Parts: sequence; structure tokens; C-alpha cells
Amino acid sequence: MLRALMSDFRQGLGDLNEKVGQRLSALDRDRVIRRIWDGDHTVWSPDPTEITRPNRLGWLDVAADMLAQAPALQAFAEEVAAEGIETLVLMGMGGSSLNAEVIDSILPRRPGFPALRYILDTTSPDEIAAVEREIDLTKALFIVASKSGTTVETMSQYAYFWEKLPQGRNYVAITDAGTPLAALAQERGFRRLFLNRDDIGGRYAGLSYFGLTPAALAGAEVEQLLRRAQPMIDSCRQERAEGNPGAVLGALLGEAALAGRDKLTLVLPEALARLGDWIEQVIAESTGKGGKGIIPVAGEALGAAEVYGEDRLFVAYGDAPGLDALEVAGHPVVRLPLIDPYDLGGEFFRWEFAVAVAGHVLAINPFDQPDVQAAKEAAERSLSGGATTSETSGDPAATLAQVRPGDYIVIQAYIARDEAVRSRLAALRLRLRDRFRVATTVGFGPRYLHSTGQLHKGGPDSAVVFQIVGDDAVDLPIPGRPLTFGALRRAQAQGDFEALRARGRRAVRTTLEALEAAGN
Repeated sequence: MLRALMSDFRQGLGDLNEKVGQRLSALDRDRVIRRIWDGDHTVWSPDPTEITRPNRLGWLDVAADMLAQAPALQAFAEEVAAEGIETLVLMGMGGSSLNAEVIDSILPRRPGFPALRYILDTTSPDEIAAVEREIDLTKALFIVASKSGTTVETMSQYAYFWEKLPQGRNYVAITDAGTPLAALAQERGFRRLFLNRDDIGGRYAGLSYFGLTPAALAGAEVEQLLRRAQPMIDSCRQERAEGNPGAVLGALLGEAALAGRDKLTLVLPEALARLGDWIEQVIAESTGKGGKGIIPVAGEALGAAEVYGEDRLFVAYGDAPGLDALEVAGHPVVRLPLIDPYDLGGEFFRWEFAVAVAGHVLAINPFDQPDVQAAKEAAERSLSGGATTSETSGDPAATLAQVRPGDYIVIQAYIARDEAVRSRLAALRLRLRDRFRVATTVGFGPRYLHSTGQLHKGGPDSAVVFQIVGDDAVDLPIPGRPLTFGALRRAQAQGDFEALRARGRRAVRTTLEALEAAGN
């Protein structure tokens, strides 16, 4: 089957076919696959920092560890359900929540378990107020998830709800050992504290406690998910690259980017839509640094072949109308087989391994995020200065006039995340794509800061950024801090905008209405 998969890849690669074949041979010659499994940091960098010191390769074998923990997770989920908990509220940013969100959206849930109704990956006071308004707090279980135990968004959310419901049995923590959150969970008598392995970065944490605990609590059979992941993990151990599905995909991603086809355009059926969000994170945050990177394009509906430039690589799960026409027009198209829901764990691993290989091809370290801190520091400066603003700056039409072939348009939305806004943004990005023949991405702030934000600042200088700002309908205080959620969110937007401009990015702050008018 794996040979057939490689053959399928090559059928749709066009001019990339020879380059990918040569790269697979080079992976064999340099023993790259064996060296990845051996934890050899020189696969990516002569410097072990953020690879093996501290170790960031725990994702390679965490599934086996978690399989041993699956019965205990299942028992805990049944205990929570039996006590009448109706709603799960997951508080976490980036990989601390996105992995669980994907699993919950794809796996079937057994009846009788509470629903994972809310994923708070935001500082929007409107969204936080909606959670408080819509649920019975006493029948909710709040899952506080943060690898560092200090994530400002997550700990602010926790402080807000703890003030409303200071009952430890309504809280669960997922974090690394020795963090402030771990200490807090013990001090305040949280119902359970799950200590994750500290050798796994957030975006690689899908098969760890971060991904599995919320999913198990919502009724997913995580033991089956882990068992079904094992064949893919075993396949990715194959040292001959052509027979290794993760290595084949990684070689393709890397060679396509080197050839100028760095806009990885994901074509997914609706049932797998959330998987695209996770692939977006693991690709963007892992590869977007040092002026290099692969730009993942998720959620952009397929168009006619003529609206695409020569910078696209299409990767689809299954088939979709329009893919054949793209191939005929000369665009590389790869079709991965549609998956059963419980094959999701294997797909997590395929893409993680692929990113590791692509990092080798691009000569970057896929396990660090060197440009994330700049936006945090700028946000802190805004807060310490006492002035945060959602004022616009500049003319979106003038910024659109700077778009060149090979660029991509980034929409950073610090506005309501409701269906009406999502619909308007989806229509807007297609108009911009068709008009300028460039890729488009959309991310809500501050969620995207823990996903694509690294790429925007550290990746290629091909991002043209439109930060959409607006006022919140309500505002809420953050207990223990002299500021509100609205002020924090404005500072995060302002800080990221300043970090983008400091790097010379083409960026403007505007309103949705103004960008819609400019894009018509």
C-alpha cells in the first residue's frame, strides 16, 4: 500500500516528481529517518537548543505511554459523567486546546458524556461573557490547559471563572510538572491534575494528555484512537524513505517550498475541516522562521485553475470537484486517502513526522518559535504604558496595491467570532484571491498568535497583513490584575502589529467594512 501511495504522489507532482525522488534518495543516503528516531539534533541544527536540550522529541513515542493511561482516562471520564457534569469548558491556547478540538470534532462520541461545548482560546470579553451566561457553572467542568502553566489568556480565563465558582472539584488542570499551574491545582484542590511529559511541544501534543483528556471526558474512545495510530507510527519507522509515509510527505512539502510552491493548500471534506486548523498550526509554527517557511492555506474554497499562481501545492483528503482541472493546468495535486475517524491519531503522526523531515529539507529547526516572544513583549509594553487602542491606521486599498505575485494575504480578525462574521470573511478572502491570484488566510486573534503568528513574523516576506479591529460589546475585569479582557485583547493586537511593522511587513489596521470596500 505504501508503494502505491508513493506512486499516487508522483502521478500528481508534475515538475516536482524528479526533485522529490532525489530528496528521498538523499534521506536514505544520510540516514535521516534513523537519526530522527535516535534523537540526533544534527538532522536540523548543530545546536541542540530546543531540540534535545531540552528534549522536544517526546512526540515520537508518547502514544505508547498514553495507551497505558487510556483505561484510567476512561474511568475518570465515566466518573465525571456519573456525577452529572453537563458541560466541558476547555481553556487553552494553541496546541493546549486545538488538538482536543480536532479530536472532538471528528471522533464519534458515546451518549451520556458531557459535551465539549466551549473552547476558550481567546481574550474576547464577549465570548467569555457568553459562556458564563449560557451554562450552569455548577454543572460544568473547567479544563485549564497550559504547558508552561503561565499562559496569560488561559490563566486570566481561569481567574475569572474561579472567582465565580471557587470549587476545586469543578476544575481539572493539564500542564507540565513544576509549573505555577501545577502548584495552583494542588493548592486549590482541583479535581484532577494531569502532568504531561515535558519533552513535547504544544503543537505536537495531540496524542498526549493535552489532546486526549478533554476528548475522553467528552466520550471519545481514546484507547481505540491510540491503537489505530500504531500502524502509521510503525510505517514512519521504516528507514527506506520511499516506504515511509511521513518522510514522503515531508520530502514533498520541503521540495515544493524550495521550488517556490510554498503555499500548501489543504482541500478537506467538511467532516475533516478542523484537521486543517491543526495542520495549519503545525506547519506554520514549525517552519516559519529565519525568512523561510511553508504557508498553510486552510479553509479557502477551491476555485477555477486560473485564479491560482505558480506558488501552490494542493494536498487533499479524498477527491473534490476541481482537482482534476488543477492537475491539467499544471498544479501539483496530492490525494491522501479519506480516513476513518479513528485513523485521526495516525494522521497526527504522519504530519508531525512530515514536518520533521520538511524541517531537515529546509534547514530549519521545527521545534522552536523564536519570533513569538516579540509580540508578547510589545503587548506588555502597551499595557505598562496604560494605553491600548483599537484605532485603525492606514488605507487598506493602498496596502492591497502592494500585493505581488507569490505573496499571500493575511486577515487577522480581532472582532466577533460569530457565524455572520465568519461568512463575511470567507466571502472576502475569495474575492481577494480571485482578484489578486494570491493565497489567503484568516485567523482570529489572539488564537492565531499561537498558530500562524510565528510564520507571519519569522517566515518569508510575502505576507500582506490586514489586522481587523473593532470594539467589544461588553468588557470584563481580570481578577487579580488591574486591567480588563478588552484591554488585554487590544494590547495583544497592538503588540503583534508593532512586531510585524518592526520586521518591515506590509501591514495595516482596519475595519472589516473598510477592507470589504477596498476588496470589491
